[in-house]
Amino acid sequence: MTDTARAARDKLYLEDLAPGQTYRTGEITVDAEAIRRFAAAFDPQPFHLDDEAAKDSIFGGLAASGWHTAALTMRLLATQGAPLAWGVVGAGLDELRWPRPVRPGDRLHVESEVVEVRPSRSRPTQGLVKMRSTTLNQNGEPVQIFVANLIVPKRSA
Repeated sequence: MTDTARAARDKLYLEDLAPGQTYRTGEITVDAEAIRRFAAAFDPQPFHLDDEAAKDSIFGGLAASGWHTAALTMRLLATQGAPLAWGVVGAGLDELRWPRPVRPGDRLHVESEVVEVRPSRSRPTQGLVKMRSTTLNQNGEPVQIFVANLIVPKRSA
């Protein structure tokens, strides 16, 4: 079997998914320089850029942008999450929260749970999967929680 055929066989289709299934990624470590680089490009606020300014902020120290956390989460989901047949194709979010900041040195991983699976009424070749993904730090504390509506093809399509 070729690598392409094996990869296609290992993909998950709508029929393979059911509420309660869970998936866990490996870890990624966040460093201070990456926090500052992302912030400089996309969220240039003092508490993401400068250690001293961050000490006097609500965070009490350097903290990653929530959007940086979201980008890191997406990387983990795309490379190590549930191997959905079309990849992680989103149709929107029902919820997005950042309950605590991500700090330099944090090791993050994502745990995802299938919440709902339903065939599309208007597109018979696909369906929608509602998945809750929680990004946790090395202490098991949630740093991001979101519920995504994902478009997943049917195997029979």
